[in-house]
Amino acid sequence: MELFTYEDMKKIDRKELGNMIPLELFRSVRLIGMYQGLPMNGKNTTIAVGRKIGSTLPVSKIDEVLSHFKELKIGIPTVVDSKDDEYLVKIDDCFCKGLPPHPGNKVCDLEGAILEGAISRFYDRRVMVHEEKCNVNGDSCCEYRIKLL
Repeated sequence: MELFTYEDMKKIDRKELGNMIPLELFRSVRLIGMYQGLPMNGKNTTIAVGRKIGSTLPVSKIDEVLSHFKELKIGIPTVVDSKDDEYLVKIDDCFCKGLPPHPGNKVCDLEGAILEGAISRFYDRRVMVHEEKCNVNGDSCCEYRIKLL
């Protein structure tokens, strides 16, 4: 049963506080509540959630996915390289930008899964997204390799 969709979330109607929450609150829910509170750093949960969010985005091509990424303030995407069935996408200003580095940790699996779910909407093939770089790891940006299998 699908309780809420992306379109439902856009209908938030809080008169005084509006439709935004502080990034600090989102980071706390994501990185303390899920990453530190669930087995495997919450990876199975965040991947399932991200794919579901992505699958509800109204997109029909990769450019639209990347535009939504920026519109939703997830980060500023740039295609660094593309081949027939593969893209390398850099995300600047990702939500984890500015957090203290923890080398060996990549925490943006939710964002990669959103990409995967959205791209899966319009490609009739399996889509695999792998986080290759992460601000939290000490990298200058987050970066994803997208493969259309």
